[in-house]
Amino acid sequence: MDCAQIRERRGEVSTGWCSIVGAPRCGTTSLARYLGGHPDVCPANVKEPHYFSRRDFRAVPAEKCKRLVKEEYLEHFFPGRVPGAMLLDGSVSYLYAPERLQPALSAWPDAKFIIAVRNPLEMLPSLHQRHFCNGDEDVSDFERAWSLVGERRHGRRIPRTCVDLRLLDYEEIGRLGKYVRKFFDVVGRERCFVSVFDDLADEPAAHYSRILEFLGLPPDRRDDYFPYRASTGIRSPLLQRLLKRPPVARKLLSSESALRRDGIAVRNGLGTLAGVPSLKALRKQLLKWNRTTAPPRVLSPRLRACVCDALAEDVANLSALLERDLSHWLTPEAPLPTIGGESPPPPEMQLRKAGRL
Repeated sequence: MDCAQIRERRGEVSTGWCSIVGAPRCGTTSLARYLGGHPDVCPANVKEPHYFSRRDFRAVPAEKCKRLVKEEYLEHFFPGRVPGAMLLDGSVSYLYAPERLQPALSAWPDAKFIIAVRNPLEMLPSLHQRHFCNGDEDVSDFERAWSLVGERRHGRRIPRTCVDLRLLDYEEIGRLGKYVRKFFDVVGRERCFVSVFDDLADEPAAHYSRILEFLGLPPDRRDDYFPYRASTGIRSPLLQRLLKRPPVARKLLSSESALRRDGIAVRNGLGTLAGVPSLKALRKQLLKWNRTTAPPRVLSPRLRACVCDALAEDVANLSALLERDLSHWLTPEAPLPTIGGESPPPPEMQLRKAGRL
């Protein structure tokens, strides 16, 4: 038995750990899929566990914290982990709560982070569309949603199906410079690789290679770099909210990934109750039918000016922080980039390329 196996048997963490910490709609799902397919990487069984951002361990004794991380995090989200493989967590929420990552830094002293950033004029409309499709947002027009930020900060005009009102504060979410600086201050600049979406879109292979070098991983043989989780539209908002945020029997109809993220073991029998598999199959078919092409994300001159006025100083701060001129982000609208310059392939092709078909 080698040293890694001995440490594993004692309950000690013996593998490396990396997290893709956001921001949302910045290519994080594509990066997680690329890295998750690397032979030396073990991804979490759900892309975004959000474990450390949903728990505050700062008042928990060190030994108890260590035990909880092993039992609640490692055993739950990495049940098939292999000693020596780098564990991969894709929780974008960690960018906004770095002070809660101390248990991870204690467990993995060499932990590394990939911080994804993107032009807020592109990111925020895409994020709004995603929230609308998920049921967290009930206003289909981004300009109207932006105008409601002030009210929503005071708890007004929050959809009943929204899981967290902070998701709808588009102005605050767009302050990437503020949160990247805070993240650097908490975890250390040397631990972080900042992934600018422009680079991922322009040269995905070269960008991915730089990330592997930063993580100390050998080159990958990947030759496909199509985007995952590209923006989509929906036919019926009401049907989407009923399917994504069902008012009753939520645990029965939730996906396996949602159950894992909520700390509910899939093997507890929920999915085997009479009729539940058929209901879940029907839900999946309806979600597929309800999905359509995303509408064009074109900002009106008025909204563009409002977003630029709100975030111009923050973009300038991010430019200084990264020692890179990002002023072009707030220039007149250009075509939105996609990773590799191509539209995403159909789900069947994605599964085939991932080796699941």
